[in-house]
Amino acid sequence: MMPIPDNMPPIADLLLHEGRMLLLDRLLACDDEFSAAEVTVPASGLFMQSAGMPAWVGLEYMAQTVGAWAGYHGRKRGIPPQMGFLLGTRDYKCSMPYFPVHAELRIEAQGEFLSDKGLSMFSCKIFHAGAEIAAAKISVFEPDDPQAILQGTGI
Repeated sequence: MMPIPDNMPPIADLLLHEGRMLLLDRLLACDDEFSAAEVTVPASGLFMQSAGMPAWVGLEYMAQTVGAWAGYHGRKRGIPPQMGFLLGTRDYKCSMPYFPVHAELRIEAQGEFLSDKGLSMFSCKIFHAGAEIAAAKISVFEPDDPQAILQGTGI
């Protein structure tokens, strides 16, 4: 496991997710266009099946890594974590149907398109034991007024 830099805040301080929906363990690195996070696949909990953690949960790992990136940058500006939306994904591929229990996964998100209007696209990868096991491009949206979007009065 790589040491966490002293300046990395706890992941729970960067995301609105809490309890069982907070799937990541820690933010490892973050800069203007990149973030890396880590999770040790739990033996039980939300989404867990007898064969392991379903590979489709990798999309949520990726989305939360992007959310941690946004939360980290908001925190630097004195803004608490904001609600964002996963708009979609392209080309999700995973080399295994389940992530093994207790596997240490590293999730990386590299910004490919970052808009000041809240729309962004990230190229994401998941690594296990140093090998890439999953990849996708995800599109996200962090609106100025997420409640207006949820109520159907925004955009």
